[in-house]
Amino acid sequence: MKHALLILPLFALAGCASPSMQGLFGTSGGSPVEAAVPAPTLDPTPPPPPPTNATTVEQFDTTTDEDRAEATAVEVSSAEQSLGTTIASLGPPTEPGIWLKTPLVTTLTEGRVEYQGKSINIELRPSGGATGSGSQISLAAMRLLDAPLTGLPEISVFAR
Repeated sequence: MKHALLILPLFALAGCASPSMQGLFGTSGGSPVEAAVPAPTLDPTPPPPPPTNATTVEQFDTTTDEDRAEATAVEVSSAEQSLGTTIASLGPPTEPGIWLKTPLVTTLTEGRVEYQGKSINIELRPSGGATGSGSQISLAAMRLLDAPLTGLPEISVFAR
């Protein structure tokens, strides 16, 4: 009897983890990819969010060929201001667009980033984090920079 009481919690926990069962404490809270609330953006026609059943990088990156062409048509200007460098991790893949959330800005700003010789135009979004706390970069931006999606690239950031 004592052994049965020790095993009972294991069965209860196993039921909670199973996607086909509700477990003892109700549902698990929904699908792993939930629709994101659109982030404020400077883009008058932002890309649509990815489908809720997206599983591949291509499905999550909803930017168009035109979006990518605009991002890679970089013209360095003397009016640009270097904001410094930041370590960037992959941001939420459900947030479409070509953006960088960073503590280096306090308002939505047009900008540019560089990584290992590649440069793209990008929307700089305030992260609200402390200075030096790192940044998050969109899936589309990481792909355009040829940055490793699972890496932590150090990127140079410029405001326009």
